[in-house]
Amino acid sequence: MQLVVARIGRAHGIKGEVTVEVRTDEPELRLAPGAVLATDPASAGPLTIAAGRVHSGRLLLRFEGVRDRNAAEALRNTLLVAEIDPAERPEDPEEFYDHQLEDLEVVTVEGTVVGRVESVAHLPAQDLLVIRGADGGEVLVPFVSEIVPEVDLDAQRAVIDPPPGLLAEEESETGPLEEKFDDSDEEEARTDPGNPR
Repeated sequence: MQLVVARIGRAHGIKGEVTVEVRTDEPELRLAPGAVLATDPASAGPLTIAAGRVHSGRLLLRFEGVRDRNAAEALRNTLLVAEIDPAERPEDPEEFYDHQLEDLEVVTVEGTVVGRVESVAHLPAQDLLVIRGADGGEVLVPFVSEIVPEVDLDAQRAVIDPPPGLLAEEESETGPLEEKFDDSDEEEARTDPGNPR
């Protein structure tokens, strides 16, 4: 199974280094020198990490065969993809791979079925669970412990404790809120950043 572990950003300097947006909780394992990673688009790789360092709080990587700024800039926005065992789990029990969360049934703490996790969106401030409701609608839930207090992989279920207004049903029940928000405001309310999980 493939796991997206990073996205390549801008070139840094003139010797082929690139900034990297890390998308794994195990960068020391997935992005270590010598690691060979597939890419999306596939035509950009595979890439072998030659060296890595942290500069001003950001990870910089250099790949074998990428020797100048032009070559590094050509890799911008490329996704780095690692092969993993589908049964593998992160060492920290509070961390999860995207594929482990996808298709989990989502229920509220009261037991109301909300839908199923369709995907995980990785935003700069936090991750979001993209949930497909039984009615076909989409709900974006911040993946933070205050809102998602329980993930049970064995039971294939995630329990959420949504704040008022997060779920469409709650918005319609409140009445006035539905009149105050247009579609764009509602989307902002759903994706309001919280504390990273």
